[in-house]
Amino acid sequence: MAMGNWVFLCISVMCFFILFSLEPSCASVQRIGKLDPGFKGSQMYWIDNDGLFLLSNNSNFAFGFTTTKDVTRFLLVVIHKSSSTVVWAANRGSLIQNTDEFNFDDSGNAYLERGGSTVWSTGTSNKGVSSMELLDSGNLVLLGNDGSIIWQSFSHPSDTLLSNQEFSQGMKLTSDLGSNNLSYSLEIKSGDMVLSAGFQPPQPYWSMGSDSRRTINKGGGEVASANLSANSWKFYDPNEVLLWQFIFAEDTNANATWVAVLGDDGYITFRMLQGVSPNPSSMRIPEDQCSRPAACDPYYVCYPGNKCQCPSTFPSCKSVTSPPSCNNSKDSAELVSVGDDLTYFALGFVQPFSKTTLDGCKASCLGNCSCGAMFFKNSSGNCFMFNEIGSIQGSVNGADYTSYIKISAGGGKSEGGGNKGFPVVVIIVIVTFIVILALVFAGFHFYRKNKKVPESPKQSSEEDNFLEGLSGMPIRFSYKDLQTATSNFTVKLGQGGFGSVYKGSLPDGTQLAVKKLEGIGQGKKEFRAEVSIIGSIHHLHLVRLKGFCAEGSHRLLAYEYLANGSLDKWLFKKDKGEFMLDWNTRYNIAVGTAKGLAYLHEDCDAKIVHCDIKPENVLLDDHFMAKVSDFGLAKLMTREQSHVFTTLRGTRGYLAPEWITNYAISEKSDVYSYGMVLLELIGGRKNYDPAESSEKSHFPSYAFKMLEEGKLRDIIDAKMKIDEEDERVFIAIKVALWCIQDDMYLRPPMTKVVQMLEGISPVPPPPTASQLGSRLYSSFFKPISEEGTSSGPSDSNSDAYLSAVRLSGPR
Repeated sequence: MAMGNWVFLCISVMCFFILFSLEPSCASVQRIGKLDPGFKGSQMYWIDNDGLFLLSNNSNFAFGFTTTKDVTRFLLVVIHKSSSTVVWAANRGSLIQNTDEFNFDDSGNAYLERGGSTVWSTGTSNKGVSSMELLDSGNLVLLGNDGSIIWQSFSHPSDTLLSNQEFSQGMKLTSDLGSNNLSYSLEIKSGDMVLSAGFQPPQPYWSMGSDSRRTINKGGGEVASANLSANSWKFYDPNEVLLWQFIFAEDTNANATWVAVLGDDGYITFRMLQGVSPNPSSMRIPEDQCSRPAACDPYYVCYPGNKCQCPSTFPSCKSVTSPPSCNNSKDSAELVSVGDDLTYFALGFVQPFSKTTLDGCKASCLGNCSCGAMFFKNSSGNCFMFNEIGSIQGSVNGADYTSYIKISAGGGKSEGGGNKGFPVVVIIVIVTFIVILALVFAGFHFYRKNKKVPESPKQSSEEDNFLEGLSGMPIRFSYKDLQTATSNFTVKLGQGGFGSVYKGSLPDGTQLAVKKLEGIGQGKKEFRAEVSIIGSIHHLHLVRLKGFCAEGSHRLLAYEYLANGSLDKWLFKKDKGEFMLDWNTRYNIAVGTAKGLAYLHEDCDAKIVHCDIKPENVLLDDHFMAKVSDFGLAKLMTREQSHVFTTLRGTRGYLAPEWITNYAISEKSDVYSYGMVLLELIGGRKNYDPAESSEKSHFPSYAFKMLEEGKLRDIIDAKMKIDEEDERVFIAIKVALWCIQDDMYLRPPMTKVVQMLEGISPVPPPPTASQLGSRLYSSFFKPISEEGTSSGPSDSNSDAYLSAVRLSGPR
């Protein structure tokens, strides 16, 4: 009997240990309400509960794993159980397998682990988290010891909003990718709720402020937050005063749980999560089905009834490739008229590219390889250009737009009779391809046999492997090609820290600006950076890299040639009789430069900090459109990095305080430099000019002083004619003073700068300058003559440190 008791006791202890100590063994038990730190497991642990391991107290919502279209991949989600509706997802961009683990560790951090690496995290380590709870509202929260919310899923929405979930400025809904590989986003910006299509740059297509179905409760005011309450979507100002309501259903049941979902078709739909399946509302956003980017395929015209029709000028929209390759010459592209009484969904939300004539608008589009479509408003002269477009809206009375699509020359020709000559065309193409391959092989063999430039085999192999591994590479020239193109480097356009720039011309007439890298040591590294970065970036307001040369010790870069050169040559002219940039041109240059920087900061795979924004690095084409150059020597930052330490680079007068004081830099350092350039555009003078009076010599200090005294007109270039009613001047001044704040956290991001300059976002009065700026001015600017060396003190006022560093010049 004693032995039996002993066995029973052992079995009891083992069962207790299994149930309460080994998580995987008891993991199939769903938790109600909350989890404690130390919890972990994979989808397989809860396979008998459909992967769900945490229920809300009312059991309406559950947290756990769910399958995707690919049944072998999983998402970590909050789901409405009875309707199986996913209301929040943690890792939409990085799906996991059934063996990957969810961890809620002892430090209070919740994260997903795949193969030893973290694919999603709440980032709450050591922040006092004591528990995780799934509330009856569907909100997943991490709570502190005092019950305060440290993190919540409601603050990080995916594509769905729930009843009573506050949606405020800074949050964003993002749809899944649609069949056209396009996603959509919803956010509050510029005092309104805005829907945008995920083109580059994004294209808005709906705003609540323009929706006639909303009910206005209080005139004026800017939207700061919104939430679903009963059967309506309510919008509030920063003081939580109700501005508008959007009633989307007749059912007024206050206890009903509604969701607003941003679908992959670009619609926002509303559903009641009651019963087994969601009860959909008949209301949707936008109301007009043709005002969505993907109502039809690109280039098709959408007519009422969701009828899609290819413009009569196109024999086949499917065969149109727009825009043509930037590697082709201008003669290889043409503009094809789309028709009359047409419009485009984004035209009511974006600022025009310029104000000009129809011919001027067409010339601007043809002159920019990234322009894929243009719309010209006949009554106002506004010219709109887009890199790429979705479908077009048809049967719009009084649209007053003339529309053109850019296609490859001959791309819009009739396909009739094409099939008869098809075999002949194929034979010609194949024979031509074989001949070209044979010539290339023979030429390469001849070059290798007769080349005169010595090159280390290891170095050559390493370079070739690197360059051949890059996708979408620009043209690779030989040194002799570029030597011939530049007439043996005769016409020098400029010189800087990493080499000289020469004017060149290819046999087909394409003009180039060829940079010959001359720096020893860093030259090769920076060359690789420019080729890999710039070669993959295409934007209207960034200089295009056409090709490169890597031959022996020669490192050259061939850029597109911009006829009007750099901004400084036009802005700081000494001869008063010469042509002067008017205000419209200056403002367009400011907006274009801001858009180029915003693209580098926000829309590239890696965040790119330029590090040397100045008028010399803003180039102008023959229509005075601005393009940012020399960003190949920039600093790359991953999306997870907010700041980074790097070697000192840049140009005196445009360096943000964090460069001088040895603090970490970020994209906000570019914002500061941009603010200086914008101030120079407004004032028509350099930011430091010893020829001016002591009060005016340091232009930023003088500008802040005029701001305090309410004399903003004294900042404007006296030689420039200004329309008294043009509020853009004062907007630009305030934006510039926001950008050059000493505290980097006060400076707006470049996307916000663009919105403010385009009138989409209001510009509040900027703070006055801090003491740091005055101290840096007195110790950094005053000892430097206009033509002196680039030197100045660090935070410890050491003049010797910066004196030894080359800061400026085209690279």
